[in-house]
Amino acid sequence: MDIEEVKRRAGPREFSPKDDLPEEYRKAATRMIQFHANSEIMGAYLERPFIREAPSLDRKLACSAKVQDEIGHGQLLYRAAESLGLKTRDEMLDELANGEGKFLNCFHYPMDDWVETPMIAFFVDGAAMRRQATLKRTSWEPYAHAMDKVCFEEGFHVKHGEAILHELMTGSKKEQEMTQEAFEEWWPRIIQFFGPTNDKSTHHGFASEVGLKQMGNDELRNAFLNAYIPKAKKYGLEIPDEPRIRENDDGTYEVVEEDLDWDEFFTIAKNDYDGSHQQINGRQAAQEAVDWVREVLDEHEAREFGGTQQQAAD
Repeated sequence: MDIEEVKRRAGPREFSPKDDLPEEYRKAATRMIQFHANSEIMGAYLERPFIREAPSLDRKLACSAKVQDEIGHGQLLYRAAESLGLKTRDEMLDELANGEGKFLNCFHYPMDDWVETPMIAFFVDGAAMRRQATLKRTSWEPYAHAMDKVCFEEGFHVKHGEAILHELMTGSKKEQEMTQEAFEEWWPRIIQFFGPTNDKSTHHGFASEVGLKQMGNDELRNAFLNAYIPKAKKYGLEIPDEPRIRENDDGTYEVVEEDLDWDEFFTIAKNDYDGSHQQINGRQAAQEAVDWVREVLDEHEAREFGGTQQQAAD
């Protein structure tokens, strides 16, 4: 199958491992899914410390379940990427630990206080749901199947974040002020979640042509703003003056793109932001800490299954 035939056939769940797809498609799909998987893992690492810092047992349990879900999502997505035949799961995990793997801009920033948790669990996960719902119709079938489970669980994550936001914004005056401050800090990052405008996006055009992406960055960002600005206001949050948000005559919203710090965004995209190194080093340390477990399992598998295979051959 050549790339022109891929473009002609591109549709929801159209291609699977049984198809003889060109390398150009496989590379684009691998890059996209690996980025998504890396982001799930790094998001879990960002939120993991708040399992202990959560203010109640119920919140600790919910945070623990959310982190477990995110790690599980990463594993599903690595397998979906692996099915394209270009990289193994272990190779992708090594790239992430070595600082070569790219991941979502929001997860390069540190998160220091409990009031920041709904910025991820409500706003970032809400933005993610906007994108992920469209990916249930992506052209790579294993990716779409993974998204069925991911979207189901992410819906609970958003509700979890919304419950925390409601609790904070109906709490003490101090809690409300701290939450507003966190919102003002995270708001530009959240808007940049969807990446640069379509015309500045390196991979958007091809990914759309072959059915990997179903909606552009601009459309997704505007859909998010239209849904989440009213929700932010509902809970008493004030939308920051920067970046400017335009309200159109029909009541819809759009951001003034020039107000966003795209230089910082593209620095993050290269893993060159100061916070990037802290997050990546944390991931590398975690991977090194369990290397001995991998080695023991590999030795056991070689001993048990290697021996069985040799006996069968004899």
